[in-house]
Amino acid sequence: MYIESKNRFLIVGILGLFVIFLVFFNFFESGDFSCVVNNELRIVNGNSLSGLIESGAEVNILYGYYACNVVNRNDVVVYNYSGSENSLIKIVKGLPKDTFNVSLVDGFYVLVINGGIVRNSDGEIYVLDRKQRQMILLYVNSYGGVIPENTYLILGNLVFGSLDSTRFGLVSRRDIVGKVVY
Repeated sequence: MYIESKNRFLIVGILGLFVIFLVFFNFFESGDFSCVVNNELRIVNGNSLSGLIESGAEVNILYGYYACNVVNRNDVVVYNYSGSENSLIKIVKGLPKDTFNVSLVDGFYVLVINGGIVRNSDGEIYVLDRKQRQMILLYVNSYGGVIPENTYLILGNLVFGSLDSTRFGLVSRRDIVGKVVY
């Protein structure tokens, strides 16, 4: 009886450690992890992802993940922004070959991708002010309303904007340096 209880405890303990290992290294995520060159726990500083990831939250960053994985819509990524000493964490909303434009809806200018109005994680519509609208339209006009290869549109989670593609335009894949797991 004692040996059976000890074996059961050992098996449960090993299974528990295995689950913790899977969660920590996010193996519940699909993808090839062979290209991850660094796995870092970081504290989020800023509110641009409020409602999805709060300031002060701990996230796991998989640096190099996209060297062997496709960037998908709604991935949360680390972007190496040249205007800042710190990298930015943003949500991928527009992918290569997506159509994109700005439309006037109920008196507000909104971002449209592939014919659909873009929404944040809470289902709220992103609303563009004059400068944001001008930035997006600059790229719409330059690329004929189609996001080029190896280029992405990234946004924060705040519907009235943050430091994202509405301020600095489309971004290159080479500047997306990691995947954020939260």
